[in-house]
Amino acid sequence: MWQEKDNALYRRFEFADFSAAFAFMTRVALAAEKMNHHPRWTNVYNTVEIWLNTHDAGNTVTDKDRKLAQKIDALLG
Repeated sequence: MWQEKDNALYRRFEFADFSAAFAFMTRVALAAEKMNHHPRWTNVYNTVEIWLNTHDAGNTVTDKDRKLAQKIDALLG
């Protein structure tokens, strides 16, 4: 579940292993590039953390972030 905190949407994802986490990140990267909206994220082994906010809007959460969050959620299915 996405949480809005510190002017960002945040979510932590856990996968079976590093390969699954990296594959997810690759799918997210392709979706983000299509939207020209790039996340701040970290990856350690099987865990991916993502923060979304819109730099052009003063680093606040906008509809652009919510739309990307929905696309990211759809990649899990």
